[in-house]
Amino acid sequence: MNTTKIVAAAAVSLLAAFGAQAETYQGVEAPVSANARVDVRAQAVIASHSDNPYAEAASSRVASAPSGLVDRGAVRGSAVAAAHSANPYAEGYGQGVATVSRGAVDRATVRAQAFAAAHGQQLPL
Repeated sequence: MNTTKIVAAAAVSLLAAFGAQAETYQGVEAPVSANARVDVRAQAVIASHSDNPYAEAASSRVASAPSGLVDRGAVRGSAVAAAHSANPYAEGYGQGVATVSRGAVDRATVRAQAFAAAHGQQLPL
């Protein structure tokens, strides 16, 4: 039984040795760049003196105040008008009040039909 285990282990190791192939080493490849050394150095100097865009909280800086294109009084007036107007996010906003429309049907006819429907009578077609 020991012999069969040894033969099986040898067969598995032989298959593993044939199956594993190492990659060949091609050496270090020379870097190819379209930029000249002087241009790369100039870009490196600019990058080293500018802010780090990957720094923590880099995008949370306070924005500079915009230059006023609109008069301050006009902006304040529109803000006050918006504050005193109806709330556009309220329920029922924009639905308004139903208008009374004059129809071709007489009021007495509509009342008679409503009375008949309320009392379970068949409406005429």
